Amino acid sequence: MSFSQLGLSAPLQQAIEKQGYSTPSPIQEQAIPAILSGQDVLAAAQTGTGKTAGFALPLLHRLEQGKPASPNNVRALILTPTRELAAQVEQSVREYSEFMPLKTAVVFGGVGINPQMKRLRGGVDVLIATPGRLLDLYQQNAVKFSDLEMLVLDEADRMLDMGFIHDIKRILKLLPAKRQTMLFSATFAGTVTELAESITRQPVKLSTAPANTTVEKIDQRLVPLDKNRKIAALISMAKQQSWEQALVFSRTKHGANRIAKKLEAAGIPSAAIHGNKSQGARTKALAAFKDGSVKILVATDIAARGLDISQLPVVVNLDLPNTAADYVHRIGRTGRAGASGQAWSLVSADEYEQLKDIETLIQQLLPRETLKGFEPQLSLRETTLSAPKKPGKPKKPKANSAGRRDGGRGQNDSRGQNNGPARRRQAKPHRQTEQA
Repeated sequence: MSFSQLGLSAPLQQAIEKQGYSTPSPIQEQAIPAILSGQDVLAAAQTGTGKTAGFALPLLHRLEQGKPASPNNVRALILTPTRELAAQVEQSVREYSEFMPLKTAVVFGGVGINPQMKRLRGGVDVLIATPGRLLDLYQQNAVKFSDLEMLVLDEADRMLDMGFIHDIKRILKLLPAKRQTMLFSATFAGTVTELAESITRQPVKLSTAPANTTVEKIDQRLVPLDKNRKIAALISMAKQQSWEQALVFSRTKHGANRIAKKLEAAGIPSAAIHGNKSQGARTKALAAFKDGSVKILVATDIAARGLDISQLPVVVNLDLPNTAADYVHRIGRTGRAGASGQAWSLVSADEYEQLKDIETLIQQLLPRETLKGFEPQLSLRETTLSAPKKPGKPKKPKANSAGRRDGGRGQNDSRGQNNGPARRRQAKPHRQTEQA
């Protein structure tokens, strides 16, 4: 099948051709006709399968046929969990709507709110937003939803994992009941399914792969190592294999900074991105990584979620993630849109339980490979494959000493600091930030 057979308008066909696309991916082939017909959609698709185009193209087609938004109103709302994903979705929407008279805008925390308020005054057809900043704008009467026709929740599983459920519920109460709702998620754990069923009407359920599977074209390997030699081993691997571009995952923000500094000291251009970095620093680091001036980008899970880096050849888990599903999300940064990729996991003896959980989830044992000169003194026990575990509900974020769970503003989607009056909150605290 070609895009020309999906019934999209001529301006969208022109934009698709300009982007060099000819054949829709499986999720696009399923989602586009369903959304064009006006149905609610629940879609499970692996990262890198083209889901953004899967909802953006039919959404734009339907908006082109309607009336422009009135002042401060939006016609279609796309919610995302992180700033980076919001910016990338907005860029895609702009590219697809290049030959259409539609207005788009993106709003997220960490940057000034006043330019965003100004952009919304005349009304926009498509608004891409993170939950917290959207509520700030609503609180200041800068955005209205009486014209809303369509709602998209992108990366719904990650939004719930990050503690956005209370913000999402508040937003849903502000929206018209009569709307088309689309929910896209890499996984459909119990809480995601519960949310989906509560906000959609007779949705079409789409899936291109079983939940929590990993892309076949990703070459997954495990290197047993002593914990204190991981960074040295990473440097050795990067030089031996002449990595031109690699994304390295650290469990903590402090760890990401330390790894990037040691890579730099070894002559490998590197940068770190995480929740404590300013939005400007994160954007600059990502741009440098994409243009090749930075070879290795070191990131935490939250900062890396939704990064759209085409043809990324290598992903490295310097630390295994705390939750097995995050392993699937991490290595999904490579092997995108049919390309091949490598996923290396540097695993120490104390990560045995996390390793077992990952292998149980993906239902395969990671092939082990010893790195010459870095043989571990403390051996990593052999694992055996067991039956997959039933998905459980995510734990509620722990309150800190001040009784808050959001960890402060300015991280993740966060509202920017000094960008307008702070809201007094007496509802349940909601957002969870990265680990220190």
